[in-house]
Amino acid sequence: MKTKLLIEQHFHGCFGVDFNKATVDDVLYLSKEILKYGIGGIFPTIVTDSVENTKHAISVIKEAKSRQTSGMAEILGIHLEGIFLNPEKKGIHNPAHFLTPTIDNFRLIEDDLIKIVTLAPELCNGDLIPYLHEKNIKVQAGHCVGGDLKGCDGVTHLYNAMSGISHRGKSTALSALVNDEIYTEIIADGIHVSDEALKLTFKAKPADKVILISDCLPCTKSDLKEFIFADEKVFYDGIKAVSAEGTIAGSTALLPDIIKRLYTVGLFNPQFIENPYTYHNIDLSGTIEWDDSGNIVNINA
Repeated sequence: MKTKLLIEQHFHGCFGVDFNKATVDDVLYLSKEILKYGIGGIFPTIVTDSVENTKHAISVIKEAKSRQTSGMAEILGIHLEGIFLNPEKKGIHNPAHFLTPTIDNFRLIEDDLIKIVTLAPELCNGDLIPYLHEKNIKVQAGHCVGGDLKGCDGVTHLYNAMSGISHRGKSTALSALVNDEIYTEIIADGIHVSDEALKLTFKAKPADKVILISDCLPCTKSDLKEFIFADEKVFYDGIKAVSAEGTIAGSTALLPDIIKRLYTVGLFNPQFIENPYTYHNIDLSGTIEWDDSGNIVNINA
């Protein structure tokens, strides 16, 4: 099978690099290494942090983008997963840094490289989402409890850090499943979402509205076993990464690892690789050749 290069729209780092703390050289190193895994486009994802630290991280990624050369995965934009979340579904994020999702607060960290914003729509006053759309920014519901997804382009890591499926009333996950226009990120690493829930998702959602993400952490493809992420100490046991309280901090697999796993359980659809291209209306040159077991056998980048 031959496909386009992979696009990773939600990940916090890998190879020991954390986008919240990285230097320009760190980001350039990561973008070079990750292309070797067939990932040709990336949206470095910033976890909740102070306004000052968030602005610094954005400036670093922006500088790295300006210095990219051939042989690197293209930095397509920044995914801001933080600051405008609901404390009820904070996950690993530090609520001490949360701000009300308003235009004025967004302007504190606004930058034209931000292309995706994860927020809790139930906390918005009605002005921010239209403002983000005017800036051509994708709005995704995540770390939230509301069932009204009006104005949202997608949801962030379906099922995780959101109100789950309910047979009475609305919930974030249920609304995402029944709305054929909403794109759904999903972490199919076998830890964040069960195979039964994956089967439900792939039956309920149009195939062209599913976006595979890793949500992977700096420990991915590295020797890190303990590290600080989102102001928490995170412990990686070789399978999953959790806080001291047991909260899953993110995944530890890159997209090709996730795709190989989906192959193994019979749930992979090549359409999933195409979807980020349509979602962001972008194109990248390059292809991947896969064998019948979901292994990459050749990368033409």
